[in-house]
Amino acid sequence: MKLSTRVGIVSLSLMCSFSSLAVPVTDQLDIGGAVRLNYGWKDYDDNDKFEFELFRVDVNYKDDKLLASAQYRWYQDQEVVHHAWAGYKFSDETTVKLGITLVPFGLLDVASHSFWFGSTYYLGFEDDYDAGIHLQHEANGWRYDIAYFANDEYGDGSRYDRYSFDVAYTSARPYEEAGQYNARIERLIDTGDVQHKLGASFQFSQFDYVASDDAVAGKDTDGYAAAVHYQVDWNNWQGQLQYIHYDYDMPDERMAMSAFSYPFEIAAKADVYTANVSHSMDVDWGPVSSINCYNDFSMTAASGEGLDDSIQNVTGCMLTAGKFYTYVDWIAGKNMWFANGPGIGIDDGDNGWHSRLNINIGLYF
Repeated sequence: MKLSTRVGIVSLSLMCSFSSLAVPVTDQLDIGGAVRLNYGWKDYDDNDKFEFELFRVDVNYKDDKLLASAQYRWYQDQEVVHHAWAGYKFSDETTVKLGITLVPFGLLDVASHSFWFGSTYYLGFEDDYDAGIHLQHEANGWRYDIAYFANDEYGDGSRYDRYSFDVAYTSARPYEEAGQYNARIERLIDTGDVQHKLGASFQFSQFDYVASDDAVAGKDTDGYAAAVHYQVDWNNWQGQLQYIHYDYDMPDERMAMSAFSYPFEIAAKADVYTANVSHSMDVDWGPVSSINCYNDFSMTAASGEGLDDSIQNVTGCMLTAGKFYTYVDWIAGKNMWFANGPGIGIDDGDNGWHSRLNINIGLYF
């Protein structure tokens, strides 16, 4: 399948995570899911179409101190686990989760508002789920997260069919995730009409070199990422700011990532800037009861030989009508993966601006 077709398929699958409108089966068990359709148009090819995008199933369990949650997804070209964990609630303030669970890093749950996410998602810093253990404690306006992840959700960097973006094995970049430590702290300040969240995160990652007949020479290595973030909520407005610096010790200052069946390359060291704003309002437009409009901006600033900055800006709205949620997004990207760019933060091929329109209609149950 040619690259433009694969990229189109990937674009259909991205959305901000929010809770399903699950059906209560018992007092402890809820089952829900979603089915979605998508239309995509791109200014750089003529492959626009309206098609089935996703079917998913959600299971959530809560019984006193025991917790569990799982989600499985079926796309056109892949079926993947989103998350699957079991948990124990020590108290109202402290919970531990074991399994494929959300990596606590930066703005949570996501650093965006659109179906398309921000560039942090494609770099593995947003809505990322890995296999490990996660301890969360919240008290007196503070939240603390500590986690260890043994590997990515499949423990196999050569598997490109996945939801979360993880380090990928390729013959040119033969590495995979092999241990990751995360620590995050956040302060909530509530001043009546205005709510502030200010936080910081740190991540230390280890990568195994995977030897094979066609792999380039290499050795085990590591790297780190650090972030500071701020979110403000005032009436129906929300603003998000985030800065990430990451530095992975990789040859040629590049590394491979993958999700949705296809690997690509990113700068192994960069600064990532995020600035988002959104405004929601209640409306009476027939079946449409509310609308949330937003602009999400992110930039990956890389410097070095064969590297170049990448920019993504998404302007759009989400409309709510009963159990239907519709995203209408205009995506503009410069040297940006999924907008006809060769990767993120690298200087190969077409580094100019490109745009695409994406409309996603989902029924959540």
